[in-house]
This record gives sequence, C-alpha cells and structure tokens, in this order.
Amino acid sequence: MSNSADSEQYTGLILLSGVDKPGITASLFEVLSAFAITIVDIEQVVIKDRLILTALISLNPAHESAITADLEGCATSLDVDIATVFSYEHKSTIATKSDLVHVVILSKKLIPKAVSELAASMSASGANIERITRLATSPVTAIEFVLSGSNQEVLSQVLSPIAANNGVDIAVQPGGLQRHSRKLVQLDVDSTLIQQEVIELLAAKAGVADEVIAITQKAMAGELDFEQSLRARVALLKGLPVSAISQVQGEIVLTPGARTLVSTLQKLGHEVAVVSGGFIDVIAPLLQNLQIKYYKANTLGIENGLLTGEVVGPVIDRAAKAAALREFAAATSISMDQTIAIGDGANDLDMIAAAGLGIAFNAKPAVKAAADSSLTEPYLDSVLYLLGISVEEIDSIKN
Repeated sequence: MSNSADSEQYTGLILLSGVDKPGITASLFEVLSAFAITIVDIEQVVIKDRLILTALISLNPAHESAITADLEGCATSLDVDIATVFSYEHKSTIATKSDLVHVVILSKKLIPKAVSELAASMSASGANIERITRLATSPVTAIEFVLSGSNQEVLSQVLSPIAANNGVDIAVQPGGLQRHSRKLVQLDVDSTLIQQEVIELLAAKAGVADEVIAITQKAMAGELDFEQSLRARVALLKGLPVSAISQVQGEIVLTPGARTLVSTLQKLGHEVAVVSGGFIDVIAPLLQNLQIKYYKANTLGIENGLLTGEVVGPVIDRAAKAAALREFAAATSISMDQTIAIGDGANDLDMIAAAGLGIAFNAKPAVKAAADSSLTEPYLDSVLYLLGISVEEIDSIKN
C-alpha cells in the first residue's frame, strides 16, 4: 500500500456520544492537543439531551495507540462513549464536496416511511447524503438534507412524487453561495398573504356574495378568463359606499406566519413584493404596516363616495403578475434566478413559472403541478425553512 504524502494521509475518525453537558467538546480537543495532529472535519449535534460529536483528524501513524489510550481515559472521565477508526485515506476522498443539492422536507406529522422512501430514492438516483439538519419541529417538522453526487433536476423529478404520496412538502434547490444570495420574494395576496378573498368581503357588503361566487366558479371552470371575471364581479359592486372599504380592511386577517415571513426576510436583507388581483384601495394600509414598498394591484373606480363598478387602469392578471416580478427584480438588482413567487391560484401561474423558485401555497392541483415546491400546511413562514433558515435563527431575529 502506498502512503505517499502527495496522495494519501493517515486519518482517525472519532465518534463521541453521550449525555450532553458543558465542557465535553473542550475536554476532547484538550486531549488531542497533546499530539501533532490536524483537524480535517468536525460535526456535532444535540438531539434532546444526547450529544453526538464526530471529528476527522490526520495524524502520524506512530501516535495511534497513544491517542487511543488517552481517548479511552477521556471517555471514562466524561462518562461518554468514544469509538475510533484509523486508516489511510486518499486525500481526494475527504476533499470538500462541490455541486451540492439541498432538499428540504416539511410535514405536520413526519413518519419513518416517508424518510425511508425518500432516502432510498436519493440513493437510487446516485446521491449521497452528506448532512441532515433539523430546521423546525413546530408547527411543522422541517428537515434539510445536503446531498452530493446528483443534480437538482434529477432529484426533483424522483423525489417530488414520493413526497406527495407521503403527504410531505418538498423543495429541491442547488447549494453553493447562490443559496445565501439576496432574494426577491413576491407574494399573491388573497388566500396567500391574507386568509380572505377581498372581493368576496366587498360583495358581502353589497349583498351580492352569491352572484360573485357564481362568477368565480365560472372562471375556475374556464368559462371566463381572469379579466372578464374580475370586471363582471366588480360591476356587481356598483353603488357600494366607499365606507365599505374601511370596513373590509378591518376584517382582513393575515395568514399565520405571514408577518414573520415578511419581517424576517426584510431583516436578512431580502426584498419582499406583493402583487394582487384584488384592490390597492383595500390592501394599502396592510402593505404600509408590513413596510412593503414594491406592489401592484387593481384600483376600484370611485365617484361621489360610491364605487362605480369599474376597474381603473390595466387589470393585474397572470401576465401582469409575471411582468411585475421582472420589473421588481430589475428595480432591486436581483437576478431572476434569485426570485421566489408564492401563490395559490391560476392567476399566479405565470409568475410561479418565471421565478427561480415557484411555491404553491395551499393551492389548486394545477398550481401545485406547475410549481417547484408546494406547501400544504397553512403556515406562510414555512417558506423560510425552504430557504434553509432554522426556527432558532428566526427566533433570534425576532428578539
């Protein structure tokens, strides 16, 4: 066996496990500091009160027995288990991995079968799991896998149907510095940023809720396009006092996690935009409260304190939403591959397709099928987990 310094090095893999307490890591490396070794890699995790720490070191083979003896003494004094494996390794096998892919899975109730099938498919696609990290446990469990040996497109095609069959939401994204780049996140409003449909709230004030819902159903059945359906619904609001707008503003409720999503993104230096097939007249105070400066929405016609039953200016339809994404990306100097679009309906399909990451949020089946990722639980801040941001990081920003 060749142990040429140019191609191989003698390594020791140290695995420590036991009940966590302060000082374990310091004590382990204090023992190792007595030897002429180099630390190649370290990984440590605490689950509940159990610590697992692994370290890969390079060393002089002559020191193996002495290091082993000292580690046995360390294990006894710390009341932990320490196992070691020593061998020659080609330097290439422990080099830094490149072209990594990040897979985030989310579920309200993550079961072993889901993890088993996903992990088996990762392996079958040629991928190797380099790291698994817990991002959140409540109100959803979010787990991130870092994979090498495969690519984003292949993994997405293989894993997405398996995740869907197991009731798991999934996002497959490339790794590297781009994962941490500044992003533009654009959200739909009705049934995404907020829980209600604004036009239905207005229709209820005008006493035409049934008629508006009937037109909406026709649009969903493909009998009307969005602009036709919007103008038909708004026409039914003719004569409604403008005071109804402020009443509806008081009835709007943010989707759970919406404020956390927006504020966390903003504090991390990302940009947030809103596009709505609804009405700026209604959502303007909400956007001001959330400090969102990039937005587009429809404008209601108002004369003499009454709604005219018309929409003023161009209608914000699905094409306009995609155009807004490109416009806001250019305005914020963010490349399109670093944009994220979040929506639930057919009117969001174009912007979801145009974005670097399209997310269907509690969406219709057609929207789920078109999106890169889908969230089925009603927590909008779960988007942060898809970006690899943990609940601990979110809480630290809140505080």
